[in-house]
Amino acid sequence: MRFSERCFTCLMSRVEYECRLSSSDEDLIRDVVDACAARLASMQALPVAAPVIASAVHRLACDLLHDPDPYHDLKEINNEDALRVCRMVDDELDTFQDFCLASVIANTLDYGSKEHTVTDDFVRFFHEEFAKGLTIDHTDEIADLAARVVYVTDNCGEIVFDRLLIRYLKEQGSHVTVAVRGAPILNDATMEDALAFGIDRIADHLTTTTTGIAELGFNPDLIPGDLRDAIDRSTLIISKGMANYESFSDYTGLPPVACLMSVKCEPIGKSISAPVGSRVAVLIGDS
Repeated sequence: MRFSERCFTCLMSRVEYECRLSSSDEDLIRDVVDACAARLASMQALPVAAPVIASAVHRLACDLLHDPDPYHDLKEINNEDALRVCRMVDDELDTFQDFCLASVIANTLDYGSKEHTVTDDFVRFFHEEFAKGLTIDHTDEIADLAARVVYVTDNCGEIVFDRLLIRYLKEQGSHVTVAVRGAPILNDATMEDALAFGIDRIADHLTTTTTGIAELGFNPDLIPGDLRDAIDRSTLIISKGMANYESFSDYTGLPPVACLMSVKCEPIGKSISAPVGSRVAVLIGDS
């Protein structure tokens, strides 16, 4: 997906949000927001996937704030909340569909969209949403393709439930490569989070989507060699979250991509024909 006019306001609201997580200096916040707005205005018409532009803007904000990880404290809270719920519901999850749905509900632990608010009672929210199920459910088709999986993660907190899905895939005989962000950006999961939850001990291979660069989504120009090789040999990519969807929907020549996400904004909803608030497991690309 490409950047749209509606994305401008949303992205700038997220820039101001991360500024306020990092600083109470109103002059600094105003200067950072103004600089990022100018950078965004200069880039928004570029013929690239939307996360490429958003990443450049967020990197500038962090550079000007002198803070490489404004979301650090929130990420720890998300991980703790998700781990508590995970321990409560793990025994209730049985099927591939169950584990996919749980990981999609956990995708709501996301601060990247102005139109989306993170719940302050994840336990209650999880049970309510689990009872509703998936709005778009391609899990049967996805499971049939899961011999060799590249699993591209999204947020902290969410990665706790990704671990359950990865474990299930391994138990069913899948070969699984997991890719997390190469550096902190928003509240996305990094290698630190993956190691903390033992994903390196579950997956066949654990890598990053970049080498030390803070980048949202999937940028084929930045992926390390081991991830490129894993994709070349895979039968399925599992893509978590909206930024990854925005990226993978913009590229061709890839294996089938299973997009597991909560729909948090209208442009994404319109793209997949699902209303905001939907939980989807949708297969795109060649199948």
